[in-house]
Amino acid sequence: MPVISSFYGILIKMYFGDHVPPHFHSEYSAQISIRDLGIIEGYLPPKALGLVAEWASIHKEELMENWKSLSEEVSGTFKKIEPLK
Repeated sequence: MPVISSFYGILIKMYFGDHVPPHFHSEYSAQISIRDLGIIEGYLPPKALGLVAEWASIHKEELMENWKSLSEEVSGTFKKIEPLK
């Protein structure tokens, strides 16, 4: 599972060939929707969720590009995304 970003000790990952809806994975096995930034499954402490949601709102387009590439191909390409500063 490629790590596409990392900030404040939080890893952001995406699986190759993952299921819909478009989402990414974070700590505590949280799956987070790219569309509305809500938690699909798992848990994130409120402070971590706030940081992840802030980062994802800035990088929604890049997240969708990575999602499309990684979900369509078993060995799709992805781009690292700048961390939250």
